[in-house]
Amino acid sequence: MSSPGRLRRAGRGALIPLITVVLAFIAGGLVVLFTGHDPFRTYGAIFDGTGLNYLFPWVGGNTRTIAGFDLQQTLLNAAPLILTGLSVAFAFRVGLFNIGSQGQYTVGAVMAVWIGSIFPNMEPVLHIVLAIAAAAVMGAVWAAVAGWLRAVVGTHEVISTIMLNWIAIWVANYLFQAGGPLQSRSQAGNPVSNTIVSNAHLPVIWGNPLLQGLDAGIFISLAAAVAFWALMNRSTLGYEIRAVGHSPDAARAAGISIARSYVTTMAICGVFAGLAAAVDVLGWEFQLSTGDIATSQVGFLGIAVALLGRNTAIGTVFAALLFGALETGTSVRALNSNVFNPELASQLTLIIEGLVVLLVSTDLIAVRLLGLPAKLGWGRPEQTTEGQPPGAADEAAPDPTEALRPEPSL
Repeated sequence: MSSPGRLRRAGRGALIPLITVVLAFIAGGLVVLFTGHDPFRTYGAIFDGTGLNYLFPWVGGNTRTIAGFDLQQTLLNAAPLILTGLSVAFAFRVGLFNIGSQGQYTVGAVMAVWIGSIFPNMEPVLHIVLAIAAAAVMGAVWAAVAGWLRAVVGTHEVISTIMLNWIAIWVANYLFQAGGPLQSRSQAGNPVSNTIVSNAHLPVIWGNPLLQGLDAGIFISLAAAVAFWALMNRSTLGYEIRAVGHSPDAARAAGISIARSYVTTMAICGVFAGLAAAVDVLGWEFQLSTGDIATSQVGFLGIAVALLGRNTAIGTVFAALLFGALETGTSVRALNSNVFNPELASQLTLIIEGLVVLLVSTDLIAVRLLGLPAKLGWGRPEQTTEGQPPGAADEAAPDPTEALRPEPSL
């Protein structure tokens, strides 16, 4: 593909999510207006609550201090979302649907809290690495089950991953319920795990450790995004995965094992989800309760993050930052209650997130109805393949080998 063609494709890949977000915020603004509030003031207050105003050099004094604390929370929220988003996006690139990121996250969290709490005298760096590795491996094993079922008996991964989600959730509930095998013996009446020892805490890189400052998990997430890109675009395995996602029949004819690709892909997805759990448990949660397990939505939000990020590394990072900022900016702690009720704002976040998923799932709304193909030179309808997620066709081109070429950048 020529350079102008690559630029058009890159521009389309960035523009569609941007249009999607704008439309979602417009619809959310209408909801705010119908409740009798000013959408512009509300969104302004939400933006200030995200802490992103910390990046403005003219913000100073106490306002800057508060903004810094809020920004720490935004990045804390974004770190696991980056990883669960990568977990979903990696499967999409091979034509699989990983709806099981929540289950993989849950089993990873169980392993992280167990390993993090049973070695009180272990050297800190070794303890952290061991807990992270255990969470990642457990997530990989859990996800690989779905890949194996798809490869060997043809069970659709949507069904198997959903079922594995519930198995993981209920097993974790059993482990930490009152009298459960891993329930804290020091809190006999409380269905929680043991607290991980201080040696297994991720180091805080910004802020006060006693006030839940920003820990090193954000660097783990960003490193995982770089690894995602490198693995997908600079490795033989990534070439095979993209080949299978583009055309399983052609990949099989070229000697690529489809079954092995499915199992390997799902295992890698589980690694990302397990890392997300380790980042949360070792970074700020420090223990698990049955209530945490039942209410966690990190894995499910990863689906929306991957869709908005168009299944790319850099797109997933920015999508996770947006969702993390929304969670922080609409929280009861961060949002100015004189502008908008924070309890209602949390529902506004769900509306915006739902609209993002709805709109990003169809290029018809974001592109064709707005007449963008004619304006930007996209004359023909976007090629799609049945069974592939939205955005997968962005990797396609008239030349069958074009989709297998590495992406030029993150």
